This record gives sequence, structure tokens and C-alpha cells, in this order.
Amino acid sequence: MTPSIPALELQFRRQASELPTIEVQLGELFQFSQAVGPYSPLLREWYLTSDKGMKEALLYRAFDERGPTDAALAVLRTRTKGVKDIRSVSVWNGAENQEEGAVLSSRCNVFGRPDAVKFGLTLRPEVLDWKTPVQWIQAAVSIWPAQFASFGPFWYSERAVFSDRPGVGWMLYLPKKLTVQQVPEARALVPVMNKNSEQIGTIIVSVTDAPFSLDNADHIKVANDIEIRLADQDLLSRFADL
Repeated sequence: MTPSIPALELQFRRQASELPTIEVQLGELFQFSQAVGPYSPLLREWYLTSDKGMKEALLYRAFDERGPTDAALAVLRTRTKGVKDIRSVSVWNGAENQEEGAVLSSRCNVFGRPDAVKFGLTLRPEVLDWKTPVQWIQAAVSIWPAQFASFGPFWYSERAVFSDRPGVGWMLYLPKKLTVQQVPEARALVPVMNKNSEQIGTIIVSVTDAPFSLDNADHIKVANDIEIRLADQDLLSRFADL
């Protein structure tokens, strides 16, 4: 069986000439953590990651009930002092057991590549209901103005039709109003609304009767067919154009 680590990936541009403050960047991750926390107790406590081992990686809680902790902000300011062009911040759920792990990360850029947010989890139980990641994507795009957001097995990109465009996987958000006529292969099209009840995009869901699996040829085919359909209509941008 192919390992199926689910992951959410999102890219966007801030249209700013300088990096956001540490408070803003970590605060955005806090907002998203509030959206995924109800899914599992394992997603309710977060710590700053560290490359110096488990002990240090458990020293600094990233958030309390109000938002980023003072300690976490102080550590990040020290770690990123003098950084002007690109800054990455990541938090993890502190689980020593690999099957209970989760990581949430944010990369901000001033030039070149778009900013990116990633959320990967290996915890059990697996995500079984397609409506759960739909809610996570809806929460994510309310925080970050996504040019796309995808959710599905981490290694799906190896099965996608295009290497230079986002893959559909289990689901793909695009900041476009899409109809069944445009994407007839989709099993569901979920409109995403802003605070003013205006549609800002659509989540395209490839599978609704089971979790998306890399071992299921039908799942791969549906996702691939959707990618081709979108590309044929110039609805699936290349990464270079994002």
C-alpha cells in the first residue's frame, strides 16, 4: 500500500515590498490552528520546530488561547534577525509518535516565488470525510488570499498530469467561479464565500465516497481528468505564472 500522508498546500502573494512582521506571520498560523484543532486533541497544542533535537523542539509553545506566545515571538525574532527577503516559520504538535505527528509551516517571500503555507499530518484516525478538508481549505483561504490550495496524499504530485501546474489530488481550490458544465468530472463543486457572502472561488472535489487513495486507479483517473479539463480551458495556471 502506498503511504498516504495527507497534506494541505496553499500559495499566495501579499503584494508587499517587505516581509510581514513575525507577529503577523505566526498569528496567521494561529488562526489556522484554531480551524483544525476541533478535529483532534493532537491538533490543539503547537510548538516551535527546532533543528537541535526533540528536547528543544518542546521548549516553546507557539500559541496560547489568545494567540502567539511572547516566548515564541521572542525566539523567532532572534532566529530571523536581519532576514529581509525570505522567512520560514514552522510549528509542530509535539507528538513523539510518528503516527500522531502534524506540522504547519509558512514561508514568506519579498521577491520571486509566492508565499506558501503547508499543513501535513500523519495522525490517526485518518481524514475520512471529504467535508473535513473542505472546511480546512475554506478556513485557509479566509486567512490567505490563495492562488490555489490543494489537499490530498503528499505524493500525489508524482501522479498528476502536469509537473508545472497544481494537481487536483483529493481537492483543489481555485479563486474562480466554476460550474458543473466547466468541470463535469468533479464529484462536488463547493463555492467559497467571503465575509460579504460573495463567491471568491471554488473547491473542486474529485472523490466523495471514500478517502482519496493513491492505490485506487479510479481516484487517480478522476483527478487527472479534472486537471486536463481545467488546463484545456486555461483554468489551471502554471506555477511560473502564479
